[in-house]
Amino acid sequence: MLPWSAELAGRIDEHVITSELLRGNPLGDPHERPLWVYLPPGYDEFDRRYPTIYVIMGYTGHIAMWRNRTPWRQPFPELADGVFARGEAPPAVIVYVDSWTSVGGSQYLDSPGTGRYHSYLCDEVVPWVDQHYRTLPQAGHRAITGKSSGGYGAMITPMLRPDVFGALATHAGDALFEVCYQTEFPKVARLLRDNYDGSYEDFVADFRGGRIVGTKETDFDLIEMYGYAACYSADDDGTVRLPFDDIGVTIPQVWDRWLGRDPVRMAAEPHFAEALRSLKAIWIDAGDKDEYHLDFGAVAFRRALEAAGVADDAVHFELFPGKHGAIEYRYPLAVAWLTERIS
Repeated sequence: MLPWSAELAGRIDEHVITSELLRGNPLGDPHERPLWVYLPPGYDEFDRRYPTIYVIMGYTGHIAMWRNRTPWRQPFPELADGVFARGEAPPAVIVYVDSWTSVGGSQYLDSPGTGRYHSYLCDEVVPWVDQHYRTLPQAGHRAITGKSSGGYGAMITPMLRPDVFGALATHAGDALFEVCYQTEFPKVARLLRDNYDGSYEDFVADFRGGRIVGTKETDFDLIEMYGYAACYSADDDGTVRLPFDDIGVTIPQVWDRWLGRDPVRMAAEPHFAEALRSLKAIWIDAGDKDEYHLDFGAVAFRRALEAAGVADDAVHFELFPGKHGAIEYRYPLAVAWLTERIS
């Protein structure tokens, strides 16, 4: 196993696209975004069109992290390339999307707290790719995949826009919010009390004030919860509402806004259930010892699909031995499975 980058059988074109929808976003984050487009072996030799798989990242993820390497393991772009180089699946175009924000992520939603990242993906990135590459430009030939918060985005995006995406894969995606989020409220309230006198405003000012992030051990726990709230429960004027009070007790009227974004609950609503039934393929997996209990979220989402009437043969469900991290080897398995179904 090479400890440095390997040559691809296909290639990755690197672009920067200008987003009018992200211009002037509430956080002042860049509206010019990197976009990587992987082209499989043979793309330049044959005049054919290809299905596409859009890859979105987890919380704190940004596109350059796809090149990160750990000992004895390959990063996902190389693993995905291997699927096509070995002929294990029909060739496909893979699009790596950047939706990073200065509070760690966007959950791939339109929010007055972060910006219009859902519309950016569906109404700017997808049309741009279809315009510049030989894709099959119909929802039935287009899939979306991701892990953790990216897995969340992969679940909710086809429910919101079945006209754009016709298949999905979610790896340990955020779901069953009562289990993966609500149990953290007292812990975060205590960290806030003991370090910032209970003020999230003071924390955010400190976090974004120019010091090196991570120099306080409370940084990640506090920004993660704030980042989710900025996506799920920001008011129209951008004010971020936390779903718990100073002693960690859930605030029902704010928490209900979060629950309305839970893929498990969304799947029970008639129009979202109809969207799910229209999908050609749904891959769900998670490690059976996931630290955030997202294995329970995977089970709950699978059950929600069954209740919604999604055909069993459209779904792959699996709990595998593992935790939340170091599961990049799962991604190409889903890529091969999806590509067979959207080609």
